Amino acid sequence: MYTVFFKRFFDFITALIGITMLSPILIGVMIMLIFANKGKPFFFQPRPGRKEKIFKIIKFKSMNDKKDKNGELLPFEQRITKTGKFIRKYSLDEIPQLFNVLKGDMSLIGPRPLLVKYLPLYNDFQKQRHDVRPGITGWAQVNGRNTISWEQKFKLDVWYTENINVKTDIRILALTIKKVFFKEDINSGENVNMPTFTGNN
Repeated sequence: MYTVFFKRFFDFITALIGITMLSPILIGVMIMLIFANKGKPFFFQPRPGRKEKIFKIIKFKSMNDKKDKNGELLPFEQRITKTGKFIRKYSLDEIPQLFNVLKGDMSLIGPRPLLVKYLPLYNDFQKQRHDVRPGITGWAQVNGRNTISWEQKFKLDVWYTENINVKTDIRILALTIKKVFFKEDINSGENVNMPTFTGNN
C-alpha cells in the first residue's frame, strides 16, 4: 500500500511544499546563474527512470560548456564555475529536481538516476534499480555516495528496491538532512569522482 499510493502522495505534497518554501532560494540562485552562465541557469539531461523510461532531469547549471579542440567537453575541474562550486557545496543544484518529483518522473527517495549510456551495461541484478522511481537521494547516497564502488552502489540500490517502507524512507531522509547540514560526503554529483561505469568484469 505504501509503495502503490502513499509514497507518491507523500512525494507530491512534500515537493509542492518544498518548492513553495524554497522559492526565494530558487529565484536567488536562478538569478545568480543567469549572470554566471550567460542566461542559462538550468541543466537538462536525459536520464532513465522507472522501467527505464527516459525523462529529462533538471538541475541548476554549475558548469560551463567549454570544449577542447576535438569538440569534447573539458574535465569537470576546468568547467565548474565559482557560483557552481558554491551551489554544489550546499547541494543547492539539486533543488530543481523537486519539479521532477512533482511531475512524477522521480521520487524524493530512490536510486539516483544515472546516465542513459549505462543502460546496456547493467546485468539482470543491477537492472532491478529501475523497478522503482529514481530519487533525489537514496540508500547509496547516505552510505558512502561516491566513496564506494559501482558494485557496492548497485547492491545498495537493489537492496532499497526490495525493502521499501516508510521507516526506511524516513531514515534516509533524516540521514540526508544530516549530511547536507554538516556537509558530509557532499561533492560534485553522482558521476564526479567516480570512474565511468564500463560494465561488469
